[in-house]
Amino acid sequence: MDLKLLLISTLLGVVCYSNAQKEGNECINANAKYCGECIQAGAKCGWCKDPGFLKQGETVSTRCDEMESLIKRGCDKGMIENPRGEQRTLKNKAVTHRRKGADKLKPEDITQIQPQKLSLTLRSGEPQSFDLKFKRAEDYPIDLYYLMDLSYSMKDDLENVKNLGTSLMLEMSKITSDFKIGFGSFVEKTVMPYISTTPAKLLNPCTGDQNCTSPFSYKNVLRLTSDGKKFNTLVGQQHISGNLDSPEGGFDAIMQVAVCGEQIGWRNVTRLLVFSTDAGFHFAGDGKLGGIVLPNDGKCHLENNVYTMSHYYDYPSIAHLVQKLSDNNIQTIFAVTEEFQPVYQELKNLIPKSAVGTLSANSSNVINLIIDAYNSLSSEVILENSKLPEGLTIAYISRCKNGVVSEGENGRKCSNISIGDEVTFSISVTSKGCPKKGKSETIKIKPLGFTEEVEITLNFICECECHKDGVKNSPLCHFGNGTYECGACKCNEKRVGRQCECSSNDVATEDMDRTCRKDNGTDICSNNGDCVCGTCECKKRDNPEERYSGQYCECDNFNCDRSGNKLCGGHGRCECRVCVCDPMWTGSACDCSLDNSTCMASNKQICNGRGTCECGMCKCTDPKFQGPTCETCPTCPGVCIEHKECVQCRAFGTGEKKDKCEKDCSYFNLIKVKDRDKLPQPNDASYPLMHCKERDANDCWFYYTYAVNNNTEKEVHVVDTLDCPTGPDIIPIVAGVVAGIVLIGLALLLIWKLLMIIHDRREFAKFEKEKMNAKWDTGENPIYKSAVTTVVNPKYEGK
Repeated sequence: MDLKLLLISTLLGVVCYSNAQKEGNECINANAKYCGECIQAGAKCGWCKDPGFLKQGETVSTRCDEMESLIKRGCDKGMIENPRGEQRTLKNKAVTHRRKGADKLKPEDITQIQPQKLSLTLRSGEPQSFDLKFKRAEDYPIDLYYLMDLSYSMKDDLENVKNLGTSLMLEMSKITSDFKIGFGSFVEKTVMPYISTTPAKLLNPCTGDQNCTSPFSYKNVLRLTSDGKKFNTLVGQQHISGNLDSPEGGFDAIMQVAVCGEQIGWRNVTRLLVFSTDAGFHFAGDGKLGGIVLPNDGKCHLENNVYTMSHYYDYPSIAHLVQKLSDNNIQTIFAVTEEFQPVYQELKNLIPKSAVGTLSANSSNVINLIIDAYNSLSSEVILENSKLPEGLTIAYISRCKNGVVSEGENGRKCSNISIGDEVTFSISVTSKGCPKKGKSETIKIKPLGFTEEVEITLNFICECECHKDGVKNSPLCHFGNGTYECGACKCNEKRVGRQCECSSNDVATEDMDRTCRKDNGTDICSNNGDCVCGTCECKKRDNPEERYSGQYCECDNFNCDRSGNKLCGGHGRCECRVCVCDPMWTGSACDCSLDNSTCMASNKQICNGRGTCECGMCKCTDPKFQGPTCETCPTCPGVCIEHKECVQCRAFGTGEKKDKCEKDCSYFNLIKVKDRDKLPQPNDASYPLMHCKERDANDCWFYYTYAVNNNTEKEVHVVDTLDCPTGPDIIPIVAGVVAGIVLIGLALLLIWKLLMIIHDRREFAKFEKEKMNAKWDTGENPIYKSAVTTVVNPKYEGK
């Protein structure tokens, strides 16, 4: 059972290794039949066109491999087809270094992006990279269209917007000398339930306000103009209208402003759309309330500057608006009241290059709002590309101000760009395969909100150079059944095979390949032969004794297990990668002998009855026993006593066997050590050992270890000094007793003296206290007479 598992594991390992090698080489995995297929498999793939490159039995697909591998296999470097991609710059006008106040330039003469046109020739898997430079030009022209909600709630806002033209002109002149402004207004779709359709309400939807006009969807009041006074005049003539529901039809108006470029007057410059409202918005699907189900067509429907199809087309979706605003390079500024800030912030996140500003209750701050929003929008550059052909990918790396480098999605943009700042984007274009059979494609890359763009023409390498020199109906391809190109035959229709020798009418290509694949795998003839008309023809080896065989060339006689660097251990033959062993041998490499004579113990039992004989060697089942026949037990109880006398006589010359020591005790190697720490420890040896402690006739202890090493030699390590007991020393004992008695007496005297001192001090303190507390009578005793008599001499004058 163990041998079968080992064999299966070995075969699985070989299969996994070969599959890993194949999976790691996209060139081999492509199984290319001609040069064009090969170079499309990957950037590392080359095709050897040398006619004599293939060895007998090799398939055409082996011409396709990595460059280093082809050279190692003997293909001359000059005979390898490995075309590389290239790029050419067709238009590379430098970015404009213009200062404000300089000579006025036309918008088309100002360049903010470089280069403008490129041609890339792409090889499959090989990226082509180029740098795109962007610089914000100073004094760049600006078009601004003010789109205002004229529902009744915006009445006071209209009064402030009436003077917006000249004021905004004055402020924008600080940014650009070429500024145009336009104005449009919107209310709502002119159907129920968005407005009241009663005749009176259609004439005046605002109760009690005679300045209220009929409801409308969208009006283009003023196309873009540089006349600020005209803006003020026309806006001053506008009147408020009204509707029923709170959301407004602003999306209809935005769509018309975006797509009606001729009526609005958009130029090929920076385009700003200011959307001013104090309410929410309707979007796609809401038109069903008014019975409008036809999706918005995204086309211009202005007649006499009025949107005429609001009752016919539904509101546009957000995605539809995003597309049209991007296509027309329009940057949107949402000027909304604080109440609707969260709603329009979410909308901003869905519309690239848009901004949101908080509009005061009466729009008095609209100019500052527009200036701030414009600065925010123009300080960020975001690149976008047109739709890519299938299999094409683009990667961006941005190098912005202050050395900031970003990759991935962040590699498309740079922020905080001031006027005159220059940033660079590294753009890498990679193709996989040959899109649309090699036809040229054109893609465009541009900064969002800008009209300038880079136009890139893509050409694809789908064939090798040697393809042009192919010989049609070549006799080398089985009597002219194919085109001989790049050293191999490219078969005509209905012909298959290495030299187009097979007819697909007789053997279908799929059937032919399938019959050459083992178990419906991916390898044709196990990669060891050619599929010739549905039959495997195995490769030949340089060594004639080595050969492939089998229906799918899956067998060989040289890939069996080895032992002692010999195939099948020299005790068998290799058949289909499995060893067939000689008699008395077994194992995956025939290295296991079935002869058990080497396992016979002295008692004529195999492995002494304590193990099994495997491959001519005993495998002891009891771990205590060891040795070639499981007879030795170095750690069994009684081992120490068994060898005590021999150790004693050989190490110390004592004991009962000292007279016949040389005869009876020479069966082990004796090694003396200085002390017990020098004795071997169990973890120091790779074999079991026994620690022993024995006593001789003089009550002396001696220490040793007994072990049988891996070479079945018995070893004894013994401490070369005996540990003998000694008698007591009387003098230190007596001296210790006397010293102890003296010390104890001194200690008792000191304790007694200390107690007496404490007692005396307490008594003296008590006496002093009683003395202080005594009260003595200080009055005179009338009975008391002094013992001294004083005599006065009357004659004494003190002289």
